[in-house]
Amino acid sequence: MIVKIDTKEKFTVITANEVKLTAIMTEELIKMLLPYQQKEVPHVILNMSSVKEIDEKSGEMLADCQQQFYEHNCSFVICTLQETVENLLDKTELLELMNVTPTESEAWDIVQMEEIERELMGDE
Repeated sequence: MIVKIDTKEKFTVITANEVKLTAIMTEELIKMLLPYQQKEVPHVILNMSSVKEIDEKSGEMLADCQQQFYEHNCSFVICTLQETVENLLDKTELLELMNVTPTESEAWDIVQMEEIERELMGDE
């Protein structure tokens, strides 16, 4: 699995540089993503701009991964889905379970808003 990792101050952007994302590749990707929950900067944005094809199992695995991040109080946002990938996720009703944005910039905004929300909720 070819990925590009770009570490920012508040989050890490992981870009999947594959045209087709299979279940085996997704499993490998998730094994790489889950340890971020334990890092000082645990929030991840998954940029899927290169991925033009995904299978249903991969979609399910990404939805489960995202849920694990939120259970650990960490943000996980998927951005820049190609239309074919978005259509598959929508058809399988996985899209509504995921935190997805059209652009990477909007994903940055979501991560920062969730961080503020966690800080406010921690004060109560």
